[in-house]
Amino acid sequence: MIVEKHRQDAQPAFVMHTYPYLETSLVIETFTLNFGRVPLVAKGARRPRSALRGLLLAFQPLQLSWAGKSELRTLHKVEWQGGQPFLQGTSLICGFYLNELLVRLLHRDDPHEQLFVYYQETLAALGTQKDYTPILRHFEQRMLQELGYAMTLNHEVTSGRPLNPDKEYRYEIERGPVALDGNDDSYGMQLRGKTLLDMEKDDYSDAVTRQQSKALMRYILNHYLDDQPLHTRQLLKDLQQL
Repeated sequence: MIVEKHRQDAQPAFVMHTYPYLETSLVIETFTLNFGRVPLVAKGARRPRSALRGLLLAFQPLQLSWAGKSELRTLHKVEWQGGQPFLQGTSLICGFYLNELLVRLLHRDDPHEQLFVYYQETLAALGTQKDYTPILRHFEQRMLQELGYAMTLNHEVTSGRPLNPDKEYRYEIERGPVALDGNDDSYGMQLRGKTLLDMEKDDYSDAVTRQQSKALMRYILNHYLDDQPLHTRQLLKDLQQL
């Protein structure tokens, strides 16, 4: 018996994005547990009677089987795993925001097993909780950490001293909080020590913390996104969630 080379079977995965390919097929950007972001061709998936049409849903746990050694591999089988609430309304837009971040920031074929777990946990939280701010901020921080861009939230980076919640700092990307020195032209975003300490504790009960943490995460993510806008951020803007 000849075994097909480069075949992967029953791999835990989520669909992040799809777009048409040729006349009847789809290209699917997937986030997989063991292989990271993997692009797949679902042949014939756009045909009305395709068995794949009802299975290739975003935010639902799947097991995918594929084969091929080129950058674009061929999907052979999809198995729905169930157990994940369907996202609706604002939670659905938040889910699309997560997917857009991952598609933009993850390199293909670069495994991030722990980030996959965080993603699944975040989808579950979006499906059951109504305060989306802590959920999104927590995922953004974890994602940056897993990608090698962990944030410093509890001490001043030049002196090593613990942050003072009553003092103002400027946050420098890829460094962390720096005490204000009176130089208005300094690089970085100004915010309270309390905001950073609240973020470390995942405590978003304070209104100023919610506002400043949102601005800080946008500032940092824009840097890694090369200042290219996110489509889902505009959708959420009117809802004051991002």
